[in-house]
Amino acid sequence: MPEETERRATDTDVVIVGNGPAGQTLSMLLAQRGWRVIVLERWPEPYPFPRVKGFDGETARNFAAAGIGDALPEIYERLGEYEFLNAAGQRLMRFDVPFETGRDGWPPAVVIHHPTLEAALSEQAAKLPTLKVLTGHTAIGLADHGDHVEVEAPGPHEGYDRITASWVIGCDGANSFVREHIGSTNTDLGFKQDWLLCDVLFNEPREFHPNDRQICDPLRPTTMVASGRGHRRWEFRRLPGETVERMNRPENVWRLLKRFDVTPENATLCRHTMYTFQARIADKWREGRVLIAGDAAHLMPPFAGQGMCSGVRDAANLAWKLDLVLRGVADAALLDEYPAERDPQVRHAITVSVEMGKIISELDTVAAAARDAHLLGMQAAPTADGSSSEDSSSFYSLETGVVRRNSSGEPLAPAGELSPQGRVARGDVVDLFDDVVGRGFVLISTFDPYSVLDSEDLEFLDEIGAHVVRVLPSGSSTSEPFEVVDSDDVYLPWLASSKVVGALVRPDFYLYGAAADRADLSTLVRELRVRLTARAGVPA
Repeated sequence: MPEETERRATDTDVVIVGNGPAGQTLSMLLAQRGWRVIVLERWPEPYPFPRVKGFDGETARNFAAAGIGDALPEIYERLGEYEFLNAAGQRLMRFDVPFETGRDGWPPAVVIHHPTLEAALSEQAAKLPTLKVLTGHTAIGLADHGDHVEVEAPGPHEGYDRITASWVIGCDGANSFVREHIGSTNTDLGFKQDWLLCDVLFNEPREFHPNDRQICDPLRPTTMVASGRGHRRWEFRRLPGETVERMNRPENVWRLLKRFDVTPENATLCRHTMYTFQARIADKWREGRVLIAGDAAHLMPPFAGQGMCSGVRDAANLAWKLDLVLRGVADAALLDEYPAERDPQVRHAITVSVEMGKIISELDTVAAAARDAHLLGMQAAPTADGSSSEDSSSFYSLETGVVRRNSSGEPLAPAGELSPQGRVARGDVVDLFDDVVGRGFVLISTFDPYSVLDSEDLEFLDEIGAHVVRVLPSGSSTSEPFEVVDSDDVYLPWLASSKVVGALVRPDFYLYGAAADRADLSTLVRELRVRLTARAGVPA
């Protein structure tokens, strides 16, 4: 819990505008650290229909950090096979996504029922005493006064029409009021297509093999995917000459679905809507005490499944930085590292999403034939049966920001990589590393770290809330409270493969840096201290 003396005379420490997954995750990560958070959500009730269809292992790890780890197995389902077919039904690509634990300690990709996910997040948020979610409040005014921000947000909750906060974060979606307020330009990255989205619930259970499929037919590009709890989604690209209005008529929706034996007799059409898939990114993510995250900062087509994942990464990245700034450990300039780190990651995710979209949505028959010939020739995968699998949800390592660097200013490998997670044991407890050791900064070593850390190092690690841990080989017994056993043989092989004896992991699970030898462990800690506190003392 932050010291009361470090708090300003504001109504709250942080206001978050928008209560989608990015806003929910950020609010919970901050409230867990004891900060007073008010979330302003313009809609009075949660959106009842699926939007996001799944997430990756890194996002699952971040959701677990937000407090819903125990609920996740009830939220997600296996993704399984994911195929790309051409108009003739020939397989162009296949991804066989494993359901067993991946590098992050969670399955590398899963299917979800979006409303169930948001309900679990809301249920956990209600347990946090310093977090207040105000529904039906629309932000219509912001004023940054230099040492605080005033938010005007009329709504049904009396006394909250005007709120003062130390910081305001806009997680208010594609048409972000907060982004507009800070004068940020939402740059078009060259992808814009209209698609008809149809959410279906079958009257009786029905299995699909493969579970997810892209039909790369230039006469009608089509997506068919699971969306959890027995729901499925079909997406149809709008063709030239078709109007949005006619495309979205119920009779047209049923006409398109009939090809897949989806009829009013065997299914309920829960929702159908036209949606514009876009690739856009904000050129400015921060102005003074106001920042943006999630769809307010970036949009991408859904083909790589990274839209919500990117917003949750924003939340995880921003939460720990804002916590240190609020506590006065770091200067507010640390927040400039948030867009510096996230912008390249997001651009990479957008690029992958757009390139996949180009494969799926090609309308030119000649270009589609060339695509088919190329992919059929390659079989688009390294294995003999034309399949591939993904086991790493680290979508893009950090190359900028708060990572250890060499004398040339480049990241000093493995700095910037996403840390793995396996099960470890401490006494009779065997569980995922994050649940046994704890979350936040973590200093991991293969030897007794206290043998090389001095009092100044330890004081700093305590100030940033770091956990210090020694990892022992599988089969060992612990004798000290800071020791854990590498039950899944994840950590010691990982460190050995990087030729290091220790690593300093950030609260968003990315590596600040690693220690080449015992003496370097103390140097690693001191470098982070200098990096974070060089300008500390400037009022936050």
